[in-house]
Amino acid sequence: MSRELVNDLCARQPGAAWSDPWGEGHDCWKVGGKIFALIGAASETVSVKTASPEMAELLIQTGVAERAKYLHRSWVAVPLDSAPDELLHRIRASYKLIRDKLPKRLRDGLELS
Repeated sequence: MSRELVNDLCARQPGAAWSDPWGEGHDCWKVGGKIFALIGAASETVSVKTASPEMAELLIQTGVAERAKYLHRSWVAVPLDSAPDELLHRIRASYKLIRDKLPKRLRDGLELS
């Protein structure tokens, strides 16, 4: 999986918006102004939200992901060279977690893919 392909997967999520809020080449994906995926400027991972710190710890312990630097314990960093279906699943799950917490007025019109 390449950075470009991960960015493409993120861009396919309804209402997804790209930004580089810190400069220097970060790929930050948001829905409703909230981050759901983040690739650091020099990173070979994509950071995504999980349902809980316990889920994040399970993914770390099983080798699927590693601790996401600078983010809450419920976030993990998944290697960009992970299996495509695993990356897509993690991106969609993170997107849905963030989307579902948005106010209803922001969720309206964001059909889940």
